[in-house]
Amino acid sequence: MASARRVVVKVGSSSLTTAVGGLDANRLDELVDVLAARRLAGGEVVLVSSGAIAAGLAPLGMHRRPRDLPSQQAAASVGQGLLLAEYTRAFAGAGLTVGQVLLTADDVVRRTHYGNAQRTLERLLALGVVPVVNENDTVATHEIRFGDNDRLAALVAHLVRADALVLLSDVDAVHDGPPDRPGTRRIAHVAGPADLEGVTIGSTGAAGVGTGGMTTKIDAAEIAVAAGVPTLVTAAALARPALAGEDVGTWFSVPGTAVSATRRPSTRRLWLAHAATPAGRLVLDEGAVRAVSERRSSLLPAGVTGVSGTFGAGDPVELVDAFGHALARGLVNYSSDEVPDMLGRSTRELARQWGPAYERELVHRDHLVLLRPGARRA
Repeated sequence: MASARRVVVKVGSSSLTTAVGGLDANRLDELVDVLAARRLAGGEVVLVSSGAIAAGLAPLGMHRRPRDLPSQQAAASVGQGLLLAEYTRAFAGAGLTVGQVLLTADDVVRRTHYGNAQRTLERLLALGVVPVVNENDTVATHEIRFGDNDRLAALVAHLVRADALVLLSDVDAVHDGPPDRPGTRRIAHVAGPADLEGVTIGSTGAAGVGTGGMTTKIDAAEIAVAAGVPTLVTAAALARPALAGEDVGTWFSVPGTAVSATRRPSTRRLWLAHAATPAGRLVLDEGAVRAVSERRSSLLPAGVTGVSGTFGAGDPVELVDAFGHALARGLVNYSSDEVPDMLGRSTRELARQWGPAYERELVHRDHLVLLRPGARRA
């Protein structure tokens, strides 16, 4: 961590706001002091900051984060400007300029959007600017949301080829039980999933201004590690010793040798495996299970025996075996209205009946990712 040239730092809403939802300028200033020092020492910092919705609560007279999407979007619209203004002020005190980058899942999944986001971030860093990234809550819908800025930070770390990712919240580390329970110990190092077996993971904090919790931080760490980016989970109050490489928080290391840039998985595959919420399920017969899991083949209608959920063409779906075990996720080529009449039939037969547009796979192998056994679902 101490020698990492480019670091992505994510901070949660609970670390930036008061219990009633307003921004806490003192806490924000403390974080900016640490990040500015890193930048002025020659490092590169990308800040992924939650807090837009939380910052908009008090001005709108809301006492807790709203549950409905329009109210969340309204709060984000008010709060995003307040949040960026505070970052602009705080970083300006160190002579640094910030640039706002608002992203949706489409921006890191669709190839053209991905390239635009990558070029923008690279150019900002080359100009000495500190990018402040957030999910574009004012326009994001439930179908295209990352789900939490922890996952967004992991994908951004992959996008900018970061040397390390730091996830900051109000909890100092991953523990082997509830942190406030006597005798609970900090887990200092996670080298693989086995190190977290039997560990009870907490959820969203009591303040109710955030959306994540330790579960999403561990999910994000898994995404980053899969992309070759080691990750530290710790408290915002420990940001200074964390970035200095001191023994704080929980360090998720990349197994074996670091994954090279040429071997890193695509952001689309990372999103599908870890961050996308499946809109439906396709049940595969034994032959299709072998074709997908062993031969890495595309999924054809002939190998599907059942379908559930409501989805459109291009939506993520989960591929399961006859016992309901999830094998893979992929982007389906047809809607849930079309699929039932296609089950068990060859693409040639479908093309003869409905035209050449139906001589395609249900899920092409380029848009399909296998899930490791026991993986947590987003």
